[in-house]
Order: sequence, then C-alpha cells, then structure tokens
Amino acid sequence: MAEQNYSNHTQVVPVFVGTGIVLMLTVIGATVNLYKSVGDHERLYNAALIFVLTVCTFLVAFFARNFAIKAQDRAIRAEENLRHFAMTGKLLDSRLTISQIIGLRFASDAEFLALAKRAADEKLSNKDIKMAVKNWRADTHRV
Repeated sequence: MAEQNYSNHTQVVPVFVGTGIVLMLTVIGATVNLYKSVGDHERLYNAALIFVLTVCTFLVAFFARNFAIKAQDRAIRAEENLRHFAMTGKLLDSRLTISQIIGLRFASDAEFLALAKRAADEKLSNKDIKMAVKNWRADTHRV
C-alpha cells in the first residue's frame, strides 16, 4: 500500500457504492410502480407493500452507515483526547469540533499540539487542518 497522504486518504468501497445505487434505483422503481398502481385495486396493495419495504430497507442501510460513522467519530475523539492528554496533561480544547478532531488525527506527534491550538484559535475546517499536516500519520482502519 502506498504511503497515505491528503490526496489518497479517502477510501471508497465500490460494492457499497454499487449497492447504494441499486437501492436508490429500487426506491425509484417502487415509487413509479406505486404511482401507476393507483386506481388498480388488484395491484395497489402489492405496489404499496413493495414501496414500504424498499423505503424501510433504504432507511436501515442509511442509519446503519450513519451509526457506524458516529461510533468511529466517538472513538477518534477519545483517542485524540488521550493523545493530547498524554502529551500535555490536559484534554483537547473544548472549542474543537468533532470534524476538526477528525482532521487532527492525521497530524504527527511533532505537529499535533501546535495544529490543535491553531485549529481552535482560527476555527480551521477539517480540510484546512488536513492540508496543514506536514508529516502525515496514516489511519488505515476507518472505512
């Protein structure tokens, strides 16, 4: 695997993206089917059932992904707080948002403290923080 940096740190799982596209097309198809079934009492029940089940499947997939991301964000916040505490004896600045903390996880120990202070003082975005990192600390575990 190539050394991780700002330009290659994002990860895309093609099967997940493909499944999401298929699921969206299924929702659209179920919606069209339901619309065309209005007025046809023999088809309406089945079309409504397919639509409801498809929308529920989409929502389950959305929330499952969202909950996993939130759990990863909490773990990153705890790890970076511990990292900051080990270096300074203090927790991270409370002005830092979770997005900023996620960006800081890529900073090497040598630049972490200064970048954390700068991020809080200047309200740097996640992207600005990542671009400011000179010595990238890879995170290959987040999906």
